[in-house]
Amino acid sequence: MASKFDLTPRIAPNLDRHLVFPLLEFLQERGLYPEEDILKAKIELLNHTNMVDYAMDIHKSLYRSDDVPQDMIDRRAEVVGRLKVLEDGAAPLIGFLQNPQAVQELRADKQYNLQMLNERYQIGPEQIDALYDYAKFQFECGNYSGAADYLHQYRALCTNNDKSLSALWGKLAAEVLMQNWDIALEELNHLKEIIDSKNFSSPLNQVQNRIWLMHWSLFIFFNHDNGRTQIIDLFNQDKYLSAIQTNAPHLLRYLATAFIVNKRRRPQFKEFIKVIQPEQYSHDDPITEFLACIYVNYDFDGAQKKMRECEEAILNDPFLGKRIEEGNFTTVPLRDEFLENARLFIFETYCRIHQRIDMGVLAEKLNLNYEEAERWIVNLIRTSKLEARIDSKLGTIIMEPNDTNVYEQLINHTTALSNRTYKIVHQLLENAPAQTAR
Repeated sequence: MASKFDLTPRIAPNLDRHLVFPLLEFLQERGLYPEEDILKAKIELLNHTNMVDYAMDIHKSLYRSDDVPQDMIDRRAEVVGRLKVLEDGAAPLIGFLQNPQAVQELRADKQYNLQMLNERYQIGPEQIDALYDYAKFQFECGNYSGAADYLHQYRALCTNNDKSLSALWGKLAAEVLMQNWDIALEELNHLKEIIDSKNFSSPLNQVQNRIWLMHWSLFIFFNHDNGRTQIIDLFNQDKYLSAIQTNAPHLLRYLATAFIVNKRRRPQFKEFIKVIQPEQYSHDDPITEFLACIYVNYDFDGAQKKMRECEEAILNDPFLGKRIEEGNFTTVPLRDEFLENARLFIFETYCRIHQRIDMGVLAEKLNLNYEEAERWIVNLIRTSKLEARIDSKLGTIIMEPNDTNVYEQLINHTTALSNRTYKIVHQLLENAPAQTAR
């Protein structure tokens, strides 16, 4: 049965088709969809690439037969023939680039390089464009390593800004598919600089490029050591956050998750709560709804239910549900971090609103049994700034009276709500006579 929290149908249209394969592999491993459906989706993707041998293998698995359609055999012959033609076209420049002594003649000045290549090696714009075509074809064949090298070399010689940008997108995709996260992050940052500074034909074009960049970045940010901090730095910028809200609200799941597991970003987190407040009615996602339950609606029973849904969403998300094998055990590190911090959010907020809390009630809201909750809370009181003590006889937690920050926030929130309601009613009454007169 497919997970209702699966975002793949929303994410896939914003990716290069090669980047969709890792998502399908994850869904296949998780068994979220029938095996046949996943294999058919893979073949459909492969039909638009040059990875014919891979398509043949999947066709054999899908139909449990060693026979493949004639059109696949014909397509393979076509790809091999085309590859040879493109290789011949790019051969002069590839030969030059593979000669260490010749490469030393290149300088930072592209115009000098073009003139030097033309005069000394009879390599002109036609051969440089041939390298781009060959690199792109190699990428479509699934040779990501070769494609990355050729696209990098092409960009060093290219003077066409649009093709140079296209080559950078291709280089980024290749590095992601090879899981070279450090290099991929460098290319991502380079691409961001170009997108933010380039004069696009229309503002919508620029917004679309930002949306693509954020989708592609998910592979990097949830695999790179510093990714969970850097996703906040990117997604939380005004122009990028605005693009998310208007065109890709499903990406709020990933920004919300990064905030929940990143304790050092609390000041920005408070501002983020204001973002998800209006979104809770227009976009359904358990992770953003969990935050809304705690910090907007102060609905702790709702937060408890959402926490279970959050766990399911994380386990079935290709970016959040990354598994690590440790001996005979499989762990999902981000799931464990998320649940720990989610309980902390519930506990802190609940305790700052109530001065005396029944341990059994709190254990239920934390999705823990009584003994687990008691150990968890004792450890938390020791390590946090909460002024609290446990009355073991009565089974209650008693908060010190000076710890009222969230209680005050709740009062201020309610007061602000009342003031807004008063203003709206006042405006309606003011306009009423004018509307009656018409």
